Amino acid sequence: MINIEEEYLGLMAGVLYSGKPKEDRTGTGTISVFGRMIRHDMALGFPLLTTKKIFFNHALTELLWICRGHTDIKYLRDNNVFYWDDDYSRSGRTDGTLGPVYGHQWRNFGGVDQLFNVIRDLKNNPTSRRLLVMAWNPIDNDNMVLPPCHYGFQIYCNATHVDLMWQQRSADIFLGLPYDIIMYGLLLELIAKGAGLKPGKLIGSLGDCHLYNNHLKQAKTQLSRNMKSLPKLELNRGIRMINDELIIPEHKDIKINSYYPHPSIKAELSVGT
Repeated sequence: MINIEEEYLGLMAGVLYSGKPKEDRTGTGTISVFGRMIRHDMALGFPLLTTKKIFFNHALTELLWICRGHTDIKYLRDNNVFYWDDDYSRSGRTDGTLGPVYGHQWRNFGGVDQLFNVIRDLKNNPTSRRLLVMAWNPIDNDNMVLPPCHYGFQIYCNATHVDLMWQQRSADIFLGLPYDIIMYGLLLELIAKGAGLKPGKLIGSLGDCHLYNNHLKQAKTQLSRNMKSLPKLELNRGIRMINDELIIPEHKDIKINSYYPHPSIKAELSVGT
């Protein structure tokens, strides 16, 4: 069985010791590799890294925000998520939104509610090869404070289990990727719970995998630590349909248990990936 933390640390080490220097639009500079995959068997536990503390509620808030189709920054701030603030400030927007970002694309891509369609079709046609959602919309990308880094996902149903694979063009290995892993692991759990199925495999297909030059010391610190047991997710309800309406769970419905990570490792966020 494949453990996400082993996969993640292997990816980090590969970038750190085999990556090539690559400039980026933040001006920070990176070392980078291209085209990697990471996998996790959900039966091993929830994919929340233990070699440094990750703030589960931040990823939970962002996922619920996206699933509800929100694009406003107020929802995030009200739930103590502030890492979009710099992108919002730099964009020059004054309308309180981040533009037509993830939530808009998932729930209103050219008028199509993609997430609704996936949940409906998983119930009615679980063997379909069209259970996918896209966030990369060339028409809208220039109006977003940041074009999608994780730009699509696909669901695969096999009798009793549901697998999920997401696609990501840009992966900030040290700071961003751990939260992307949580979000899609949680999305898989929510979809499986709502469909009355079990979560199976979580797979990430990653394009530009990079460590920023000001994260190299921190990456070495994390690689020196031993992994601990993964935590467990307590989930009261999943994403479900009632009378042709998509019902998204609340924060109170979702809880992480038995999470005993190593201390957090501070690192500066480079804005704009």
